[in-house]
Amino acid sequence: MRGLARSAALAAITLSVLAPARADAQAVKLIGTFNDWRVYAHESGASRICFAASQPNATEPAGARRDSIYFYVSSWPKEGVKSEVSVKIGYPLRKGSAVTVTIGSTAFNLFTDDDKAFVADPNAELKLIEAMKKGDVMIVRGTSQRGTQTTDTYSLLGVTKALEAVTAGCT
Repeated sequence: MRGLARSAALAAITLSVLAPARADAQAVKLIGTFNDWRVYAHESGASRICFAASQPNATEPAGARRDSIYFYVSSWPKEGVKSEVSVKIGYPLRKGSAVTVTIGSTAFNLFTDDDKAFVADPNAELKLIEAMKKGDVMIVRGTSQRGTQTTDTYSLLGVTKALEAVTAGCT
């Protein structure tokens, strides 16, 4: 469960990306924009974190009350992490539920923690990233604590270049 240990740090970094008026926003640097994906780097002491992030192009049901929604692929080289997938779904997820990521005919199940989801198996994580590079559209489905089922549609346009930038920015 490597994702749980770093999810708080990534959430703090994300907040600084989303709220540029904050004093710590200068610590997060936009490396580049690659169609529907953006790549950021954050340095804190001797640690450097890079991540690609995207928001969905469409969400269902329309009008559902949710916080910000993001799909991330993060790199934490000092900790030996090259490509960690996580999703911030925008609401507390039902305990014990899974978030499903579908690309083409291939589905991946992610375990949940509050409003986030992670891939438990590093091999499945690599397969998901490879599928993202080959795909055009990614569908993310989750269920809230109240039982609302949501579907978020992400464009994968630019994800390969974004992931290359993450690798280059964090070596």
